[in-house]
Amino acid sequence: MNPLLPQENSQDKYVVPGLERGLRVLCEVGQAQGAMNAPELARRLGVPRTTVFRLLATLERMGFVHRADNGRDYSLGMAVLRLGFEYLASLELTQLGAPLLERVRNEFNLSCHLVVRDGADIVYVAKAAANTPLASSVNVGTRLPAHATVLGRVLMADMSLDELRELYPQGSLPVVNAFTPRSVEQLHALLVEDRRRPYLLHEGFFESGISTLAAPVREQGGAIAAALGVAMPAVPLEAGRLERLAGSVCESAAELSSLLNYRGQDAAYGLDEKLNGMVA
Repeated sequence: MNPLLPQENSQDKYVVPGLERGLRVLCEVGQAQGAMNAPELARRLGVPRTTVFRLLATLERMGFVHRADNGRDYSLGMAVLRLGFEYLASLELTQLGAPLLERVRNEFNLSCHLVVRDGADIVYVAKAAANTPLASSVNVGTRLPAHATVLGRVLMADMSLDELRELYPQGSLPVVNAFTPRSVEQLHALLVEDRRRPYLLHEGFFESGISTLAAPVREQGGAIAAALGVAMPAVPLEAGRLERLAGSVCESAAELSSLLNYRGQDAAYGLDEKLNGMVA
């Protein structure tokens, strides 16, 4: 039996043997010089062939292994590559984004955040805190409902109505305040408008008395990977300062997008539209 597999009498109740075996299959296929067939995998792992066939069928359906034209041999699938790229991108996102957040924070003395979407939530993954009362309102790891936040709207801006319905199969959305969209259709209508804006600014969309200004960060393929934004007291800003702040946020988001190998035309986030057109 392969020594990497858990012993049959293992007392570790938190280990899922089926999952571990599936991962061992991936490791064996990955270490092989070329493709590998199910009987050889069964021999190396010390498990029944029927078990290996079921594991391979599951991994193939999810794209983690690819079956050769002969129907017998298997190699790693594209899902493994995507997972690796996503892991690298996640490291780059926070490491490359940190100095850009600090630059915005230092210029305007406003807390600057980087968030990603995890299902129906947003998750704060990086923060440059300013010396203001708002500095401690959220921390890295904080989760908020995507549909009820400006940052969430930025992250979901490219989603179609069908994608939103899949994300929110219940149709109705939890209400936070008067600004919260009540249904998937209302949320989609907001996102359609948001797509026309280089950045999004809203007062009190999630929390009364707090305004958020945010712009999208795109990855190599053009998908929105993160949102970069600032939180500030909901008080009127003189037009010149607001324009400078919006420019700084958009330029930082565009710079981070470029660092993530995004080369689309939108990377410049042109600010030639009137500010009134940018406010949600």
